[in-house]
Amino acid sequence: MCKVKHYDYFVGTDVSKKTLDLSLLTSGNQVLVYEQIENTVKGIKSFISKIKRKKIDLGKCLFCAEFTGIYSNYLQAVLVDLSIDLWMERPVQIKRAQGMARGKSDKMDSLRIAQYARKYAEDARLWLPAREEVQRLKKLTSLRNRLLTTKKQLGQVFTEQEFLSGEDKKMLRSSSRKTLNAIKSDIKGVEKQMEQIINDDAELNRLYAIITSVDGIGMFSAIEVIITTNEFKNIKEAKKYACYSGVVPFDHSSGSSIKKRPRVSKMANRQVKALLHMAALSAVNMKGDLRDYFLRKVGEGKNKMSVINAIRNKLVLRIFACVNNNRPYQKKYGFKLV
Repeated sequence: MCKVKHYDYFVGTDVSKKTLDLSLLTSGNQVLVYEQIENTVKGIKSFISKIKRKKIDLGKCLFCAEFTGIYSNYLQAVLVDLSIDLWMERPVQIKRAQGMARGKSDKMDSLRIAQYARKYAEDARLWLPAREEVQRLKKLTSLRNRLLTTKKQLGQVFTEQEFLSGEDKKMLRSSSRKTLNAIKSDIKGVEKQMEQIINDDAELNRLYAIITSVDGIGMFSAIEVIITTNEFKNIKEAKKYACYSGVVPFDHSSGSSIKKRPRVSKMANRQVKALLHMAALSAVNMKGDLRDYFLRKVGEGKNKMSVINAIRNKLVLRIFACVNNNRPYQKKYGFKLV
């Protein structure tokens, strides 16, 4: 059994583009330091030097911050370089854990993050930096998603043309066709770069081949799983990833008065959940055991969306089983006995 690390100090960090608000809390819930600093490498190192002068053991110190995209890059780089533990948590998780909170300011937010880290330190998932290749994949995935959104928004011009006159239709088509074609070309270019990164890296190639061997899992679903698990370093268990992606229903009942059907969490990663949903639909349309499972359950009167969600969960379980055993998914074929 893995021994849980003990911390004596907790630094809640409220991250914004230009500044960081940091509150240092003891295990006894005493605030020792609060400071607002510039969100720069120099500013972060200066803060760490200040708390070191207070005879605080950085090895017993846990920094906690919310995921805020690229704004936390400097914090991550400095702490990793100094071998200081960092816990990056989803904002909605911290917010839900607090319950009703009165007032809001950057200072109060940093203190609440520190209190969250102190309370749930045993469940801390320490942040591990992704390799450069994975970081590039993440940036390209983000760019592709933005391009797809822009393409969809621009494409709505053509779907709404039935309400326009002939001259207006002609004008809108001629004015946006080049832009739309350019976006499509950019999307293809981004996808080629993503493929090249996977092909050129042995570990990414191995994981990609294993994940895509599961029925229904395509290129972009596989890449998203690799990114969000940090090559299965940050999330190693299928059940945790199923919760993370929102495919595990939770009971909503208490005594005899509250009886609600199980529902999935709204705190899930919606991007992963959407990709798993498309993968499940793809698997259902393919000849195989998942399609047979879907038809059998629906035939028994089960709700179609509940069955699809069960298939999403099965896909997660299969992906992790294959990766943990370092082998592609192997279909099981049944044979009729004569």
